[in-house]
Amino acid sequence: MLYRLCIDCLSVGFVDRIGYHAAMILAHAASAAGLICLTFLPDLLPDPFIGLLLSVATYALGGGLLEVMLSPIVEALPTDHKEKTMSLLHSFYCWGHVAVVLLSTVFFALFGLENWKIMTLIWALVPIYNLFVFRKVPLCTLTAENEETLPLMTILKRPAFWILMVVMTCAGASEQAVSQWASAFAEQGLGVSKSVGDLSGPMFFAVCMGSSRMLYGLYGDRLNLKKAMIASGILCIFSYCLISLSPGAAVSLLGCGICGFAVGIMWPGSFSIGASVLKGGGTALFSLMALAGDLGCSGGPTYVGFISDHAGGNLKFGIQMAVIFPALLMAGVLLLQNSQKSTRQK
Repeated sequence: MLYRLCIDCLSVGFVDRIGYHAAMILAHAASAAGLICLTFLPDLLPDPFIGLLLSVATYALGGGLLEVMLSPIVEALPTDHKEKTMSLLHSFYCWGHVAVVLLSTVFFALFGLENWKIMTLIWALVPIYNLFVFRKVPLCTLTAENEETLPLMTILKRPAFWILMVVMTCAGASEQAVSQWASAFAEQGLGVSKSVGDLSGPMFFAVCMGSSRMLYGLYGDRLNLKKAMIASGILCIFSYCLISLSPGAAVSLLGCGICGFAVGIMWPGSFSIGASVLKGGGTALFSLMALAGDLGCSGGPTYVGFISDHAGGNLKFGIQMAVIFPALLMAGVLLLQNSQKSTRQK
């Protein structure tokens, strides 16, 4: 995650210089190269850990760039109801997660864990294919012809930007504060082994989150995005209470699913709100928001774990204290809504 944060920071400066096409080709090339290196580099170097570290760092570079690039590319598309398209895009993160877990599990069940290198090479074919596709795909510019791109210092001086950073951080934290612990609730609630819990819990969360994003991607034009974000925050707080206050692990697992559905539109919705509030923010805005989101993704479960440890290992109490994240997100959305109303009245 630390490496991803570094990529988010660096992309602020170099993506616009090399262009979207070059950045996307680099991202897919790094993703494929890292996966391929994973199959031979640890065996080739004297210290296998160094080979593993270099391979992971390489595909993390690709993954970090993809996270930064895909949202502004989709935002730049000349479509109506851009927030719908953004939500639909991010739903495929969930479906990709489920697909990787399911297909890899089936492969290992059929051919054994000792053939993991073959599975890794098979997954490397996905970024290789996308690399050649993106060589010819026409891409739109994020900033309109009659619109000036805001300099980075101008963006940093806007109060709305810092509110957006808080909203984005809380979106990532609200999601991962529960997602990282879903396997534990699945193991206890379903009475299954740890390996089955590690698969079923996060997958259940991902399916619920993907469904939420897919539904908004299909019918989001009927909803006000900011109101939907506030409703999601309320539902998220309810799910946290259900997880932390219910006597049985099965109900807590249900709460994890509700949480996945609740947080679904928070991440893509924050991007869409940011693009509308800070017009002309360009790639720099999306890079910084991705940075804030990743900080939330790492900070959310860390916060829950820290609180749980100080409460004698009480995980439910840690999740109960995590209600601060959706609460701050709702407060930030309301502030942005009021600031936009004030600007229009002037």
